[in-house]
Amino acid sequence: MNILIVYTYPNHESLNASFLQHTLKGLHDHSQKHEVQVLDLYAESFNPVLDFHKEKRRRDLYKDPDLEKYREQIKWANQLIFIYPIWWGRPPAMLLGYIDKLFSANFAYRDTKGLFAEGLLKGKSAICISTMKGPTHYPFIWLHNAHKILMKRALFQFVGIKKIKFFEFGSMEKKEGKQQKRLLQIESHMRNL
Repeated sequence: MNILIVYTYPNHESLNASFLQHTLKGLHDHSQKHEVQVLDLYAESFNPVLDFHKEKRRRDLYKDPDLEKYREQIKWANQLIFIYPIWWGRPPAMLLGYIDKLFSANFAYRDTKGLFAEGLLKGKSAICISTMKGPTHYPFIWLHNAHKILMKRALFQFVGIKKIKFFEFGSMEKKEGKQQKRLLQIESHMRNL
C-alpha cells in the first residue's frame, strides 16, 4: 500500500513527533511492505497562504506548478494519514492551508450540475491522529464536534474518500494523559493496517 503521512507540528521533539515515529514503526513492522512518504509541512516550509489575483486564479489551483509535487503525492497514495494537534477546536492553519490549496476543484473534486460535486479521490482512505490539551470530548461538548465534521464531511466525503478513521487524544499535556498507551495504540493500529 502507498501511504502518505502529512505531519503538521513545528516541534520535532514533541508528543506529535512521537505519534509520527510510532506510526512509522507500526507501518515498518507490518508483515506486508508499505511504501511510505512523510510530508512534514513545517520542515518543508509549506506556504499555507492562498494568493489570488488576475494572473493567478483560484479555479486554476489544480494546475499550479508550485503544487505539482504535492498533487503527485496525493495521487500516488492509497492511504492518507494526518498527524496534527487540535488548536482552538480545529487543525492548525498550516494544515488547513494545505487542504485549501491541494483539495481543489478539478483535482480533488469536480463540480457537477447536480446538488453535490463528484469526488475525484475515490478509493483512497484517511486516518486522522490528533492531540489536544483539553479533554477528548471537549470539542464535542462545546463545538458540536466541529473538527470531525470539518474533516469527515466537509473534506473527505466531499472529495470521495469514504473510509475514514479518527484517533482523537485529549488531556495529552497531563502526566496521567496516558501518552505511552496512546502511542502504542497507534503503533498497533498501523501494524494491522
